[in-house]
Amino acid sequence: MPEQKKADVILVAKNKKAYHDYFVLEDCEAGIALHGTEVKSLRQGRVNLKDSHCAVKNGEMFVMGMHISPYDHGNIFNCEATRPRKLLLHKREILRLFGEVGQQGLTIVPLSLYFKNGRAKLQIGLCRGKKLYDKRDVAAKKDAQRDVEREFRGG
Repeated sequence: MPEQKKADVILVAKNKKAYHDYFVLEDCEAGIALHGTEVKSLRQGRVNLKDSHCAVKNGEMFVMGMHISPYDHGNIFNCEATRPRKLLLHKREILRLFGEVGQQGLTIVPLSLYFKNGRAKLQIGLCRGKKLYDKRDVAAKKDAQRDVEREFRGG
């Protein structure tokens, strides 16, 4: 039996705001269709996931609002920075996610962007929005945990 190599993962960007504004109920990995100069720009780390979300159109899933800066040494082949980009998922995965979004009032948010074995992958999450009091509870728990760790190290 051939030996399995460990997946080579290089993190490009992480959407910290998504973890602040949403409860992540489930996550999955999707490929992303990009042009050549966009890949070069990603390798330089010039991407912003902050205000992006995913939408289903005509049975295909797209990521909207993801900003990939134009490649510096690109030419006429540079693309628009915030164009919709197609996500590569199986049809049944798209239908399942679309069904859950429609029924339960959830949203699909990009969580992180990385290269896995040389291919650009987007981790998307099925998320429910946090209320203001939820955000306060999470902040209070983090502060309490930080105090406990500080006391444990100090004493």
